[in-house]
Amino acid sequence: MPDDRITRRQVLLSGVGLALWQSTECHGATSLPRGVIYYGRDESEPASVALEAGPVSLVFEPELAFVRYVRLGDREILRGIYAAVRDDSWLTVTPRVSNVVTKKDAGRFHVTFDVVCKEGPIDFSWKGSISGDPDGTMRFRMDGVANSTFLRNRIGICVLHPLTECAGQPVRIEKTDGSFEDGRFPDLISPHQPFTDIRAMTYRVSDGVEAEIRFDGDVFEMEDHRNWTDANFKTYCTPLRLPFPVKVQAGSKISQSVELRLKGKPSRVSTSVQQGPIRIEAAGEGRRLPAIGLGWSRTSVEELERLKLLQPAHLRIDLPLQNRSFVDTLRRASIDARAIESSLEIAIFLSASRKRELEDLAMAAKSLRPKVARWLVFRTDGSSEEDLWIERAREQLSVIDLGARFGAGTNLYFAELNRQRPQGDLLDAVCYSINPQVHAFDNTTLVENLVAQASTVQSARAFTGKKWLAVTPVSLRPRFNPNQWGPRIEPRGALPFRVDPRQMSLFGAAWTLGSLKYLSEAGADSVTYYESVGWCGVLERKEGSPLPSLFRSIPNSVFPLYHVLADAADFRGGTIIPIRSNNPLRVDAALLRKDDRMALLLANFTGREEEVTLGPGLIGARPSMRILDESSFEEACTDPIKFRKAKRTAPGNSLTLAPYSVVRIDSEPA
Repeated sequence: MPDDRITRRQVLLSGVGLALWQSTECHGATSLPRGVIYYGRDESEPASVALEAGPVSLVFEPELAFVRYVRLGDREILRGIYAAVRDDSWLTVTPRVSNVVTKKDAGRFHVTFDVVCKEGPIDFSWKGSISGDPDGTMRFRMDGVANSTFLRNRIGICVLHPLTECAGQPVRIEKTDGSFEDGRFPDLISPHQPFTDIRAMTYRVSDGVEAEIRFDGDVFEMEDHRNWTDANFKTYCTPLRLPFPVKVQAGSKISQSVELRLKGKPSRVSTSVQQGPIRIEAAGEGRRLPAIGLGWSRTSVEELERLKLLQPAHLRIDLPLQNRSFVDTLRRASIDARAIESSLEIAIFLSASRKRELEDLAMAAKSLRPKVARWLVFRTDGSSEEDLWIERAREQLSVIDLGARFGAGTNLYFAELNRQRPQGDLLDAVCYSINPQVHAFDNTTLVENLVAQASTVQSARAFTGKKWLAVTPVSLRPRFNPNQWGPRIEPRGALPFRVDPRQMSLFGAAWTLGSLKYLSEAGADSVTYYESVGWCGVLERKEGSPLPSLFRSIPNSVFPLYHVLADAADFRGGTIIPIRSNNPLRVDAALLRKDDRMALLLANFTGREEEVTLGPGLIGARPSMRILDESSFEEACTDPIKFRKAKRTAPGNSLTLAPYSVVRIDSEPA
C-alpha cells in the first residue's frame, strides 16, 4: 500500500497545486540593484587596463593583480599570470591591491602595485611589477614578505597556458639542471604533472614565432588544470613532491619572476576574432541530450509543483549509512520523487561496517520501494570503490529496482577519478562532480573554464568506454573543502562556504547554459545540477534567504537558471546540435531539437550589449523569441509561468543581446 502522504501530494500536484502556486502571493523585491540582478552582488565588475608590448597585447586587472590574454594578434600565448597565497587547506587568500601606477609609451609599459594577503593567521604582503618592451618581451615580478608566522601550502607565481593553442602541441622544457626535455602538452587530461623541474619552456605561437617563458625564484612544474575544470595548463611553484604545509616565519622574504620573450618574426598578425559581431554556427551532428536531474532538498508541496515543471529525470540524495537518519532522508526523497514522477540517484557512503550498512539500507528500501535510476557507491574515506564493495551493494540492492545502474568513481573532482580509474566490469556507471571555483572565483574565469567541462567527459570516455557517465553534482561553489584541516567554522554573518550569490542572478543562468552545452555536446549520459530548493537550488523558499543582505533573492521565487533547465526539459529525450561561437568567452549557444521543434539558446556572458550573427540552419520556420534579461528578471522570478508563455517575433539572423541575457528562439526545422 502506498504511503498516504504520497497520495495527498499527488492529488495536490494533479491540478489543485498548480492553481495554488499561481495564486500564491509573491513577496517582491522589485528594485534590486543592477549588480545583484546581473551577478548577485551590488558591486561593479573589476576594471581592466589594455597594455601593449610591441606586437604583444594583454589585459591587466588591477583589482586582482591578474594578467589575462597575452596575445600575438589572435593567437593566445598565455591565458593568465598571477601570484597566489594558498593556506594549509589549499584555500586562496583574497588579494587586496593598492597603489597601482601605470605608465604607457609607444609599445612599452610599466605597472607597479602593492598587494596584501591577510586572512586568519596569514599576513603576507608583496610588491608587484609588470613591464613590457617594444620587442614583445614581458615580465611579471613579485617581492614579498611575511608579516606573521603561518602555515602555507604554496606562495608564488602561477602561469596559465591556453587550452586551444597548446593541447597536443610540442613544447621544449629546460630543466633546473640545464638539460632539455622535448614533449607535448597533453591532449586528454593528464592525471599527473606533465612536466617537473622547470626553469624555462618554449612552444610555438604562430608561423615563424615561438614563445620562451623563463621562471626564477623557485622550482616550477606543470599540472593539467582541466582535472578541476580550469581550461588551461598551469605552471606553478613549489613542487608537490616536497612536504606541505610549510611554516613561514615572520620576516621571511619571497621573490619570484617570470619573463616571456618572442623568438622569430611573425609572417602576419591577425586580429579578426576581436572585431565585429560574434558569429554563431552549427558544427556537427546532434547527440542525445543527457538525463538532467537535481540534487534533493526538503521540499514543500508548493515547491514540488514548481519542480514538476522542470521534469527532472532524477533527484540525487546522499546517504551516509553510518547515520540512522538516512532512513528518513530516503523516505522523504522517495515521496517527493514519486510526486513529481521522477526517480532517485542515490549516493551511498560506506564505512568498514559496510555489510551491516548495506543490510540496513536494503531493509529500508524494500519497505519504501523507491524508483532508482542509479546507486552510486562511495567509501567514507573518499577513495574509489573496490569491486568487492560494488558486488556486495549489487547483491543487497538490485532487487529494489531491477532497472537501476550501479556506479562508482568519486564524490570529488575529475582529478580523483582520473588518478584512481575504476577497474573491472562490475560497474554500469562512472561518476564525478564539477564546480568551477577550485582555484579562482571571478566571473571571467568561471566563463573561461566552461569548455573544460567537455574535456572531462572526453577524457573519461577514453578509460570508461561505453559505461554510463554521470556528472553529479554540478554546483557553482564547492560543496565542501576536501583538504580542510579539522571542522570548518563559518564566519558569523557571512555566507556559508558552499553558497554563491550568483546562484540567483542572470549570470547564474548564463553559466548554467554554458555548462549544459559543453557537458551535453561532449556526451555525458546524465547531469545532476545544484539542489532543488534554497540558496544552492533552482528556486527560493517562501520565507526567503536566511541572509537577505548577502543573498538578495526574492522570496517564493524561482532563480533565472530555473528557466535554462526548464528549456532543456522541454526537449527531454531530444538532441543537442553542436554549436561554435567565434568568441565563446562573450557569447555562446546551444541548439536543441526534438521531432518538429527546435530552440536556439543564447547566453551573453558579459556586462555589455553584444551583437550576434547567426549562421544558416539555426532558425527555422515561424520563429518566436523569449528574452531573460534585466527588464524581464522580476517577472521571470515571480511569475515563471507567465514569463515562459510570453514570446515575441524573432528577428532575422542578426540580434543584440543585453548584458548577461539568455535568449531562446523557437522555430520549426526548415
